[in-house]
Amino acid sequence: MSLPHAPARDCSLCPRLVSFRGENRAREPGWHNAPVPSFGPLEAPLLVVGLAPGLRGANRTGRPFTGDYAGDLLYRTLLRFGLARGRYAARPDDGLELTKARICNAVRCVPPENKPNPAEIAACNRFLAAELAAMPQLRVVLALGAIAHQAVLRAKGLRVSALPFRHGAVHDLGGIVLADSYHCSRYNTNTGRLTEAMFAEVIERLLPLLARA
Repeated sequence: MSLPHAPARDCSLCPRLVSFRGENRAREPGWHNAPVPSFGPLEAPLLVVGLAPGLRGANRTGRPFTGDYAGDLLYRTLLRFGLARGRYAARPDDGLELTKARICNAVRCVPPENKPNPAEIAACNRFLAAELAAMPQLRVVLALGAIAHQAVLRAKGLRVSALPFRHGAVHDLGGIVLADSYHCSRYNTNTGRLTEAMFAEVIERLLPLLARA
């Protein structure tokens, strides 16, 4: 479900991303090539916040974390712990359903080299703030990486320096908690910075909090 105040298909807030979007539309007209909408029910108790759509992942398929390695690990783990049902097949028509989780990105459009700049992160923060406000049963926000962590704090009007990112940390934001994990990217898993067991441990520790919703 998309929010009425989510970015429009031709959102013009970030000139560099608009230019990159145009290049991708010309090169791959069959791809999504637009701001990627959130995935999952607004009534979910868990919001997973990533960094930005991957060029050949969500930017191609139009669904967060769909079509790249990070999605393989993320969705497999959500299914394992009963936060989703169905089967993940890296396609938006695979029938996968999120039941107790919703997923979005801090930046909704794909950036060059998968690296949004500070101005782009700031421009898109209004949409993350709206996302948080629109989830009536939200109990936990899981930030995948430091940039997502900082974006959540800014969206809540909190000082970034007050709550530093640390893998496995859980921060009380008053009414909801912010949990931190390294991003489940291929780079992090290939280098051993994040293992599947480490990521599963983060999710498993959140289950008692989600059960209270």
